[in-house]
Amino acid sequence: MTTWKNRIIGSGEEDPKQLLANPSNWRIHPKAQQDALSGVLDEVGWVDQIIVNQRTGHVVDGHLRVSLALRRNEPTVPVLYVELSEEEEKLILATFDPIAAMATADKEQLDALLRDVQTGNAAVQEMLNERMSRLQVSDKLDGLGEPNADGGKYVECPMCGYRWQYDSSAGFP
Repeated sequence: MTTWKNRIIGSGEEDPKQLLANPSNWRIHPKAQQDALSGVLDEVGWVDQIIVNQRTGHVVDGHLRVSLALRRNEPTVPVLYVELSEEEEKLILATFDPIAAMATADKEQLDALLRDVQTGNAAVQEMLNERMSRLQVSDKLDGLGEPNADGGKYVECPMCGYRWQYDSSAGFP
């Protein structure tokens, strides 16, 4: 078995005006996400770097952070440089966020964390409140429904009677 290659070749700061959006970027960032991330950056600051492929000059991860920095006329953003071929860049662009999204929540741990978080930013608080609401709905759904052939459950809305299949192992979006 070979060891994993380290593709990180450096770090630094760049003027966000000098960073190139990736032409293959497929992410669209809704206003609520923009507001929440802007709120966290206002409240805490930078805790992650923009990933840039030095070979192509394209942003691989961090498009929204770059966009927000441009809107605020931030003079620099923190950058992590990687060395990838164009094919590898596309693979990372296609898989980086989706792999992270595959993680499921430890509901008790998330509930405790959300109850501990304090913020003065309205957009961040709204996002946290929505996450808490989803967690509470997920908890209620776990106890509902009748098993189906796939191991999931059929759940019926008590308000309208609509039935859908719910698989608690998949988590709640």
